[in-house]
Amino acid sequence: MSPFFFCFFLRLSENTSFFLVLPEYLIHFFFCVMFLCAAEWLTLFLNLPLLAYHVWRYTSRPVMSCPGLYDPTTIMNADILAYCQKEGWCKLAFYLLSFFYYLYGMIYVLVSS
Repeated sequence: MSPFFFCFFLRLSENTSFFLVLPEYLIHFFFCVMFLCAAEWLTLFLNLPLLAYHVWRYTSRPVMSCPGLYDPTTIMNADILAYCQKEGWCKLAFYLLSFFYYLYGMIYVLVSS
């Protein structure tokens, strides 16, 4: 791989993490606040561990010049890359299960009323 493409990939990963990670965290926080306001205690308690993980992950991010989550100089490290992939798959599974739980709740309310 040429140095130009490598630097382009590092810059792209830094910019993408800034524009994707912060909105994900803010939307999840917004949903937790809405569950709190609606007194959906079970749903709130199911979402609190991921919210706590998001807070921990953002507060322990590497020190950089921009508020991204991934350090562009270490993102190609095999251990860090494997950890980020496992994190992504686990979060995908959580969001997928949450989607079907919310869909079930919506259909249950529509049918029972």
